[in-house]
Amino acid sequence: MSNVDSENELYYNNYFALFRTDGWKQLVDELCTNAGAIDSVESTKSADDLHFRKGQLNVLRHLINFENAIHQGFDEFNQEQDQEND
Repeated sequence: MSNVDSENELYYNNYFALFRTDGWKQLVDELCTNAGAIDSVESTKSADDLHFRKGQLNVLRHLINFENAIHQGFDEFNQEQDQEND
């Protein structure tokens, strides 16, 4: 196993350990709640406010989906490793 491989393994394992914590689950739940409150045009006052909310939602959705993105990256990394070993 090369140094790059072990660095990648550590990278993914650190995130997997984080995702197993109650704190991560609590954070994602709160982010989902916040996204639901922000994703409403009823209280939007102007076009600037609408664009600001859109940016907030973009960041929240990125964080909410971060765990899935890491798992996807890990799967792709493993596929690349398997192809190199064939």
